[in-house]
Amino acid sequence: MDKYPSTLVIDLDKIRQNYRIFCDLAGPDCAVSAVVKADSYGLGAAPVAASLYEEGCREFFVATPEEGAELREVVSDSRVFVLNGYYKGYEADYSHYDLIPVLNSLEEIERYKSGPCVVHFNTGMNRLGLSAGETQKLLDDKSLLDGRDVQYVMSHFACADEADNSMNQEQFEKFFEIASHFPSAKKSMANSSGSFRSSDYHFDMIRPGMGIYGLNPVPEQENPMCDVVGLNAQILQIRDAKKGESVGYGAAYTLEKDSNLATVSLGYADGILWSLGNQGQLFWQGQALPIRGRVSMDLLSVDLSEVAENNLPVIGDELEVIGPHQSADDLAKAAGTIGYEILTALGLRYERIYRYQAEVKTLASASSMSS
Repeated sequence: MDKYPSTLVIDLDKIRQNYRIFCDLAGPDCAVSAVVKADSYGLGAAPVAASLYEEGCREFFVATPEEGAELREVVSDSRVFVLNGYYKGYEADYSHYDLIPVLNSLEEIERYKSGPCVVHFNTGMNRLGLSAGETQKLLDDKSLLDGRDVQYVMSHFACADEADNSMNQEQFEKFFEIASHFPSAKKSMANSSGSFRSSDYHFDMIRPGMGIYGLNPVPEQENPMCDVVGLNAQILQIRDAKKGESVGYGAAYTLEKDSNLATVSLGYADGILWSLGNQGQLFWQGQALPIRGRVSMDLLSVDLSEVAENNLPVIGDELEVIGPHQSADDLAKAAGTIGYEILTALGLRYERIYRYQAEVKTLASASSMSS
């Protein structure tokens, strides 16, 4: 099969441009890494990391050692950090693939006998990182780190996407004090949003993720990042439906007037969340088409009734899901979620097109489908 009914376009030039925005923001004395966990937020870790490497990125963050092993095939001479720690049962992989663990507890520090590492201090997120008690034990007895090459100490903001949240400064001050006890280690704290909040937060390395992929790190203002993703889905059927009839599972929408409906090849198996039923919209040549009824696994319905008769789409035409008229953040807002979930939920049933310096590369999106 040469073409899939939905098309996902990922602009690698825009990803590189977003990376440069963070480089300009950080300045010459601060390294800019790239967070490429979860398959680069669903967009493809291999092509994304390769493109960022060409742009000069040499430090990458993944979540798990499996992700790190896969990334090693693309960025052979870069530093790859495993955010989620030093996994039990995978110790040999860290050495074999030259992965640097982010040590999140005294127990992990004790198990990681030697080698390069990052020590993570919890300053308020209460997710990963050394607790206040563990931190004090480590400060009281630095010999616990003997043999370990602590390349960075780090923490992570909980509320950096909220410009006026006092927790940002509180966390910064906690980390600044802790980091002062490790003068030979570099420091890192800022994610995408934190990178925009204050240059004080930059330290020696920033760790952008969502901003590289075009999501807005400063949601109270216009998005400073370039849009990266375009998603279009094909119309499979067009039908007339009468006032009083219902649409889709559960008869969740009752038509208030005679309507022209398009059934679209897209559903929650493709990352278009169920919560978008009767809430979201797609676009045809800039005109919003409201979703009618529930989103099902493979299909959804939109209302064409407000489209001029001389401009109606036909079966086989593609509607815009994410693009110039609706960003991933916009779609997320309609679904009652965040842009991260929209991107990472994108499934495999797309023709994936990677645009790069006027070249277009198409990758098979579902290996189980025959050609």
